[in-house]
Amino acid sequence: MTHYLYLVRHGEHLDAEHGLEDGPLSPRGRRQAELLADRLSGVPLTSVWHSPLERAAETARAVSERLPSVTPQPSALLFDCLPTGMTPDTPVVYEPFFGSHTEAEEEAGRAQMGDAVVEFMGRKSGAHELLITHNFVIGWFVREALDAPQWRWLTLHQAHCGLTVLAQRGGRPWTLVSHNDMAHLPVELRTGLTELPPV
Repeated sequence: MTHYLYLVRHGEHLDAEHGLEDGPLSPRGRRQAELLADRLSGVPLTSVWHSPLERAAETARAVSERLPSVTPQPSALLFDCLPTGMTPDTPVVYEPFFGSHTEAEEEAGRAQMGDAVVEFMGRKSGAHELLITHNFVIGWFVREALDAPQWRWLTLHQAHCGLTVLAQRGGRPWTLVSHNDMAHLPVELRTGLTELPPV
């Protein structure tokens, strides 16, 4: 039996370009979520989890409207967070980014993602779980699956409602099946990718 994790960054939220940290989905974000649901319609999902932040919760609701067999559940382990601070092998080009965050934020994020990996990557096989969360969180899960250096989550960006799939069969190592797949999104709905790590 294989355990699948379908990792999705929330849809675009309203007024994100004005610096608001959270909010409801924009009309474009709503359409992204609907197309994601269509894409997942043939997947035998066993559970849907989402970050408690409004943009992720609303994305989950939009998906569940089209996939009524699953009921989304919030998980604090999927909150937006900073998985690490600067590590000895982190390229110095990232120092300005980390300079805007506190050690307390980094410690909290590190603890959260440690628990999230145990919770979602340590389950028994046979599950098909959809996790609707945030860019950094998905980057950390992918980094974990690839056993990459800790700082590499910084280089693993996701578009709004892009689809990343991880799989593990019978105790074998996790496999990255796809990363940031946007085939279900027309070009005008492929938003969220920037040169700096987006949240």
